Amino acid sequence: MNGLSEVNIGEFKKQFTGEVIVPEDANYDEVRQIWNAMIDRKPALIVRCTTPEDIIQAIEFGRTQNLLISIRGGGHNIAGNAVCDDGLMIDLSLMKGVEVDPTTRRANVEPGCTLGDFDAAAQAWGLATPLGINSTTGVAGLTLGGGFGWLSRKYGMTIDNLLSVEIITANGRQLHASEAENADLFWGVRGGGGNFGVITRFEFQLHPVGPNVLSGLIVFPFEQAKSVISQFARFTETMPEALNVWMVTRKAPPLPFLPEAVHGKEMVALALCYADDPEEGEKLIAPLRGFGTVLGEHIGVQPYTAWQQAFDPLLTKGARNYWKSHNFSQISEGVIDTIIEYAARLPSPHCEIFIGTIGGKTTSVAPEAMAYSSRDARYVMNVHGRWETAAEDERCITWAREFFAKSQPFASGGAYINFLTHDETDRIVFAYGTTWKRLVELKNKYDPMNLFRMNQNIKPA
Repeated sequence: MNGLSEVNIGEFKKQFTGEVIVPEDANYDEVRQIWNAMIDRKPALIVRCTTPEDIIQAIEFGRTQNLLISIRGGGHNIAGNAVCDDGLMIDLSLMKGVEVDPTTRRANVEPGCTLGDFDAAAQAWGLATPLGINSTTGVAGLTLGGGFGWLSRKYGMTIDNLLSVEIITANGRQLHASEAENADLFWGVRGGGGNFGVITRFEFQLHPVGPNVLSGLIVFPFEQAKSVISQFARFTETMPEALNVWMVTRKAPPLPFLPEAVHGKEMVALALCYADDPEEGEKLIAPLRGFGTVLGEHIGVQPYTAWQQAFDPLLTKGARNYWKSHNFSQISEGVIDTIIEYAARLPSPHCEIFIGTIGGKTTSVAPEAMAYSSRDARYVMNVHGRWETAAEDERCITWAREFFAKSQPFASGGAYINFLTHDETDRIVFAYGTTWKRLVELKNKYDPMNLFRMNQNIKPA
């Protein structure tokens, strides 16, 4: 147990108000499991925090015992950084409070909240902030890596709407960081991941959204992929910021609005959300139906919270996942041809290639304004490898890597840090680009011993 003794643990338990879990406990395996089933790490100790004081105690114990420390929020990160082998897993998933002030349109969010938790609390007032597209994702990890979703073209990245944080640094100090206080630290947490400390509270700006939005899917046959994706690329270059359209190609799941003959066959789908007047949105999306032969569509006015959960059934916990990702400033013919080539030989019925459209307000921030610097990215492509058994690992991972390599010549600079897998440490410097040098200086100041290194790590000099 990495030098830990029962005496050490016993003394810690006497002081700690949260739950302490060791490998012998009945709930150990359940608590250590995270979203990506490829990650099967076994910490020596799991501490479940409910207050900032719990977190301070846990960090102090990990530091004095010389333990590797991992921090779990939602446990959704593809690289599995929420859990470590033989070290201390600090589990924040019980800290799920959300406080919304509808007058100032601000929200205070604890680090264990999922997108679903936050969306529900904010939408009770007809408010929201840009988040991701899967309601089980953790707010903390999403935010610290940048964060983008359906609302980003209109309201920016998640970090563009972050107003302040409460953070516990490696020396156990609890600091408030904002543009006005500890501004250097606030600069770093907006894209720098968990490298500088543990956030105990996020303060977000909220915006009027919904509560009903025009949203849904239009599905086209795969044989028309070149035409559909080409028109998608042109359409998204000029569409208004309130409209967002993403492209996904995969084998069709058994959706009720699709003919049974289509189920299990390759297809191209356009997913859309319009964060303004639905009647105006209907006029704007009408051209999409002319991109090809529509096999089926499911578009209508529905609660924003429902649309935020629409893809949850395809992203449930327990499958094996491996991702590769590129940023693009434009979708060229070369990348379209490469997408079609690899989508024609998906190695698993759960694999997919999607292009998330950003741009709009996400490009209005200067690259050096915060740690996230990829402000020229107008599209983020995720090669989403997903399958069920270890026997499929080699085939699916090889497919993802080959596609990634062949599409790389068409990509722009930088990478989305939240989409990097555990074996992509060589891409971390590339992902941060122009902000890397300043990030290292910040790491030297706030975590010179690299206590927080279970992340896409910025190593101190």
